[in-house]
Amino acid sequence: MVLGISLATFTLVHVVISLIAIVAGLAVMFGLLGSRQMPGLTAVFLLFTILTSVTGFLFPFEGLLPSHIFGITSLILLAIACVAIYAMKLSGAWRPIYIVTAMTSLYLNVFVLVVQSFLKIPPLQALAPSVPPAPPSGPVFAVVQGIVLLFFVVVIIGIWRRFRPMSFA
Repeated sequence: MVLGISLATFTLVHVVISLIAIVAGLAVMFGLLGSRQMPGLTAVFLLFTILTSVTGFLFPFEGLLPSHIFGITSLILLAIACVAIYAMKLSGAWRPIYIVTAMTSLYLNVFVLVVQSFLKIPPLQALAPSVPPAPPSGPVFAVVQGIVLLFFVVVIIGIWRRFRPMSFA
């Protein structure tokens, strides 16, 4: 039991929160490429990405796991992103700081989605077998994660070059 609900139900809630964060994050990402800020969707992305990391710490565990390091890293990046967008209003150096921290948080969520997909989806399991609790490995898994990383690097650079928040001053 976690928070008074079964582990299976809690896992489902965590997965739904994560998927909302990823979908909202991808929408924000493509909006930023078009120099659109989308404040409502950005708030949903940031909130649900924070919730993804926080709920990840509520699963039963023994010892520090790689998922905890991802969660801690994501929460630090998200705190910086929230300061950049809400307190500093993306002024000056805070624009690229926001871009890198918010989009890196999204990347970490997508990275975990790929790992979980290879662990839970039988055809992907066959391509990159693992022995739990070890993560998937092998060339197919490495290529997929490499493509995801390359995609995010290219898109983050594109956003850095294109995104210019509107100023109402």
